[in-house]
Amino acid sequence: MYLPSKYSVKDQAEIFQFITEHPFATFVINGDSLLATHIPIITKGNAGDFKLHSHIANHNPQKAYLQDGLEGLLIFLGPNSYISSSWYDYPDISTWDYSAVHINVKLEVQTDRELETSLQELVYRFEKDQENPIYYNDLPETMIREHITRITGFWMKPTKVEAIKKLHQGFSSDNIHTITNHLRQKEEGQAHELAKNIEKENGTDNS
Repeated sequence: MYLPSKYSVKDQAEIFQFITEHPFATFVINGDSLLATHIPIITKGNAGDFKLHSHIANHNPQKAYLQDGLEGLLIFLGPNSYISSSWYDYPDISTWDYSAVHINVKLEVQTDRELETSLQELVYRFEKDQENPIYYNDLPETMIREHITRITGFWMKPTKVEAIKKLHQGFSSDNIHTITNHLRQKEEGQAHELAKNIEKENGTDNS
């Protein structure tokens, strides 16, 4: 990751919270070429010691390369948006604000039992807040058994973690207010979330 020091995030608790709150990641491995899949990730443990797990479909080209010890890269991306320099009170270059975490990992293929437990955790994580949740074990047994034969689960142990947040650090409060106001005028929801992140990072209040 290109990581200018002023944008680097070192706080482990902050990084752990970020990947927990933005669990849909890009999973990259090196096969005959670079291969990437977008998958939900579950994080287990705590900020100082954690591992991750997910799964892919068996017809995914990545499946042919999944084995214990395989190296991969997870890319977690938060709210992001183009920032026009026309929003500044002086001439400058336009840019893009964003937050991201890159985690280099080593894989361990799951057993069927581990995979089933992982799927239960995955579905629970995202289903529990639904009005009428349907958990993994609520599905017919025949459906569960068939589903497990079509996917492969794996653990991921972090070997390197890098995090960045480029949120107009160091800009004047007037420019921060103007930037966040313009972001809130956009229709995309993530632009509004980015505005909140910029304000939080710069200690401003745009209310």
